[in-house]
Amino acid sequence: MHILVTNDDGVFAPGLLALVQELRQIGKVSIVAPDHNWSASGHVKTLSRPLRAKEVVLPDGSKALACDGAPSDCVALTTMGLLSEPVEIVVSGINPNANLGHDVTYSGTVTAAMEAAISNLPGIAVSLDAPEYHTGPLDYSTAAKVAAHVTQIVWEHKLPNNTLLNVNVPYCSMDEVKGYRITRQGLRVYRDVLIKREDPRGRPYYWIGGDAPTGVPEEGTDIGALSQCYVSITPLILDLTAHGFREEMESWKF
Repeated sequence: MHILVTNDDGVFAPGLLALVQELRQIGKVSIVAPDHNWSASGHVKTLSRPLRAKEVVLPDGSKALACDGAPSDCVALTTMGLLSEPVEIVVSGINPNANLGHDVTYSGTVTAAMEAAISNLPGIAVSLDAPEYHTGPLDYSTAAKVAAHVTQIVWEHKLPNNTLLNVNVPYCSMDEVKGYRITRQGLRVYRDVLIKREDPRGRPYYWIGGDAPTGVPEEGTDIGALSQCYVSITPLILDLTAHGFREEMESWKF
């Protein structure tokens, strides 16, 4: 299988390199990733300017293409023919922090996998539930092994059209992982705070601050699975239609 690896943290992020090295054991890997950090960028399609991709060399000697577009741009360019050989599956990550609940609408990691699904390719987003304020290098080895295992399973079984997987891995050793759970999106709790300040000329500017988000560890959810040291695999679809509510709206007499 020919695997495209991308991310939203930038082509030189350690999580991407760990993912590439593990995926090379199961298939051919090509790397097209942003040239800088696009965390919380959401689903972007750059149409107002040209996009550029230049070859770079990663710390292990791997060659990659660094693109000045968003993660979803990296996938779109690739599926439209950026590489000489078509890719067959897209794996995005490894994000250093979990993408749970409503995070999937913000996450560049997840929306890169969404872009794969738009092109009818299997898309897998992989995130590590590392401590929010961890200092020092992170250990991506468990998440990389999980990513390779999930990728191999997806390759064998395929995914339905318009479907992607959001994979979140607990921050522990492989021996401590209790297993895999197929989950639904949980309830993410955001504690965002608007911080207003003034620049030296007296003009206001704003930061979105506040404490790190938490979540409700309900059984069957991505948040619940991680809290019990399971890998969470959430299948997502591109169709955002509220089908049940649509039926009620038919009675509103527009």
